[in-house]
Amino acid sequence: MLDKVCSEFSKVIVVINANNPMELDWVDNYDSIGAVILAPGTGQTGMAALGEIINGSVNPSGKTVDTYVKDLTQTPYYNNIGAFAYNNVDDLKEAIAASDTAYEGTVSFVDYVEGIYVGYKYYETASDDGVINYEDVVKYPFGYGLSYTTFEQKMNDFSDNGDNVTFNVTVTNTGDVAGKDVVEVYFTPPYTNGGIEKASVNLIDYAKTGEIAPGESETVEFTINKEDMASYDANEIKVAGGGYILEAGEYTVSVRSDSHTVLDQANFTVDSDINYSENARTTDNVAATNQLNDYTAGNVTYLSRADGFANYAEATAAPAEEAYVMDDATRKEVEANSTAYYDSTAYDNAEDTMPTLGSDNGLTLADLTGKAYDDPMWDQLLDQMSFEDMSLLVNLGGWQTAQIDSVGKVATSDCDGPAGVNNFITGTYGTPYPTEVLMAQTWNTDLLYDLGLAMGQEYADVNNYGVYGPAMNTHRSAFAGRNFEYYSEDGVLAGKLAAAQVNAMATKGTYNYIKHFALNDQETNRCAFLLTYSNEQAIREIYLKPFELCIKNFDGTQIAVMSSFNWIGTVPACANEDTLTTILRNEWGFQGMVITDYDGSYGYMITDHCVRTGNDLMLGFSSQASNQLTNTESATLNNALRTSCKNIMYTIANSGYYTNTTDDGGMSNMTKLFVTIDVVTVLLVVLCMALVIVRYRKKHAKTTAEVTPEEKKEE
Repeated sequence: MLDKVCSEFSKVIVVINANNPMELDWVDNYDSIGAVILAPGTGQTGMAALGEIINGSVNPSGKTVDTYVKDLTQTPYYNNIGAFAYNNVDDLKEAIAASDTAYEGTVSFVDYVEGIYVGYKYYETASDDGVINYEDVVKYPFGYGLSYTTFEQKMNDFSDNGDNVTFNVTVTNTGDVAGKDVVEVYFTPPYTNGGIEKASVNLIDYAKTGEIAPGESETVEFTINKEDMASYDANEIKVAGGGYILEAGEYTVSVRSDSHTVLDQANFTVDSDINYSENARTTDNVAATNQLNDYTAGNVTYLSRADGFANYAEATAAPAEEAYVMDDATRKEVEANSTAYYDSTAYDNAEDTMPTLGSDNGLTLADLTGKAYDDPMWDQLLDQMSFEDMSLLVNLGGWQTAQIDSVGKVATSDCDGPAGVNNFITGTYGTPYPTEVLMAQTWNTDLLYDLGLAMGQEYADVNNYGVYGPAMNTHRSAFAGRNFEYYSEDGVLAGKLAAAQVNAMATKGTYNYIKHFALNDQETNRCAFLLTYSNEQAIREIYLKPFELCIKNFDGTQIAVMSSFNWIGTVPACANEDTLTTILRNEWGFQGMVITDYDGSYGYMITDHCVRTGNDLMLGFSSQASNQLTNTESATLNNALRTSCKNIMYTIANSGYYTNTTDDGGMSNMTKLFVTIDVVTVLLVVLCMALVIVRYRKKHAKTTAEVTPEEKKEE
């Protein structure tokens, strides 16, 4: 096709209508190709802008959100994506299949061997260390994009203020056309050979200018906290027990036009190590220390910068034959977390006491709207719930939360998809918005806020405030099946954009289930006991980062999280106390509910296990054997259910279901319109039925009158 088109036309524009990064090195093989434009999923009307961009009436200002390499088969992850099934667990698979008909028949693994060196963080570091010739490997860098004009960016007034550095960037349009530009701020930390792993280039902040006329300038101000440049020492090289550390040495803050091209830079020095495992970062409620590394790192060789990535061949190779043989310790963990062997009583604490059940305190959930999470009224309300109430609320979470009469909780509706109203349960649909990839390519948090306002209003208009999105997993590979649903290969870019969108939607009353938490970065085997191995440094710096930034920058009261199908090491993500409780709630201060991804059971999604570890709601219809709560007299389980119900109801009570009501019965105008339409429709149906019945009776009466006395007697 390319040969044909390029041989017939002297001026060719290539439009890349794809959400995943492609190999585009062939662009240089055709002299007639003068322009390439990325146009991933544009939503309902976005493609209309393409003509305006091509004819020059709109000046493009987007930037790539992934690194476009020339050969995807040579990427560090390529040999470690896809299906890797253990080959010595046939008896285990038989046991799981016997316990759960929904089991998918595989026990598998995937190794995130590249560690922190995901996307541009590998290519820039390898280039800086002289390991690769950058131009031979990378076609389009991360953060790259052209314009019909040119810009100059200069850093000014750089100041080291102790805990932070401040500066401003003057952006000047040096071309002939008005346009916008992106200011990309990166940092380069000091690195000791063989020490804590560090990429040489790391995005830390960014800003989008307004439209700047030719010859005009705009100044953008930045404050960068030094603690945000700390590295996580999972291997305890300097921090006993693991934790964030800002190592002593010289740091460079640079402004770049993309991850590779430096426009201006400044340096500052940290005189001595700052250990944040002893004094928590200002954004953490408690200090981050190792919670995961013992069971998530696995027996994996991770890519290291030491000696110029000397272990590249070993680390990035396909799994060796012995990797497919599950060891006894791993098997013991997998068994305990499966429907075949799960033992609820093993998690009971004899010192726990039963909560109060079934009281009549006269409260309804509406009385708790606006109350703080730790308000004592919550205990009074929760005392009114029975075991059956709690079980119903946590188990019936498929595109809804259940009505609970004992506390006056209304039934609610949740909607699937991060790209707009798309509720196939209720048949309610709205504007299809662009994919997250296109949203991210704007590098524009203000625009994402405006988009969130528009999207949130549509949810409010149809009285559907629960939103399964946005999604913000990392583009670990170009081959992931849901990259369209995720923003970027970079967690800082994704996290800040997600926070803007979620904050805006929350003002309309929505509670967004940000997803999929966490390490759900491939679709292959995602429901088939996918043991995902990664070291804790990479988990925290790469894969948890967008969730962390979104939650820490959330301004509202109602927010939710969706856990993921995969396992994190040897523990299912939907029942991982370390991520769902210790990190999410205790470290980051999250207050809200956590829902599973679709509760198909799959041999490991067990309600009893989930609620005990911090997953509150099951996205299903309470139809699986694994939903049944048989350990009903367990004080530990009852208290866990109580906490889950509180998290669910706290989120709902502060959402539009309770805050966007009116004085005349609580229905929104849109709801009243729908009710009116329903009533009119019913009346029309009744009228039609009445006419049919009257007509039938008249016809039947006439037919009867024509029957002879002998025929009537016969009948």
